[in-house]
Amino acid sequence: MPSELFEKGLKVRKEVLGEAYVEAAFANADDFTRPMQEYATEACWGAIWSREGLDRRTRSIINLSMISALNRPHELKLHVKAALTNGLTREEICEIMLQIACYCGVPAGMDSFRIAREAFKEVDAAG
Repeated sequence: MPSELFEKGLKVRKEVLGEAYVEAAFANADDFTRPMQEYATEACWGAIWSREGLDRRTRSIINLSMISALNRPHELKLHVKAALTNGLTREEICEIMLQIACYCGVPAGMDSFRIAREAFKEVDAAG
């Protein structure tokens, strides 16, 4: 039986990442990967993203920065799209990527810009 935090997290996760993405993540999960999907949904999205201390826009700014610094390209592309959903503009994302380049190094900045551009193209193609 899913916990209250899981249900809360599932709602927020779908709002930020899109229902299709989240449903596919669970549909593609197997016995090995399902616990990670459940953990991320409950801990990240239920316990943290649903807190009132920061708005979703601010959380997206933080995520773009951390995920870029950690060199997680798949998650970065996902969170660039989420940042757009959460109200950031492409110009603001550009500024965030410049800040990343300054503090994390030019290679991290170059990768972040490349990945953000790919995410923008996918968003534009989806219409």
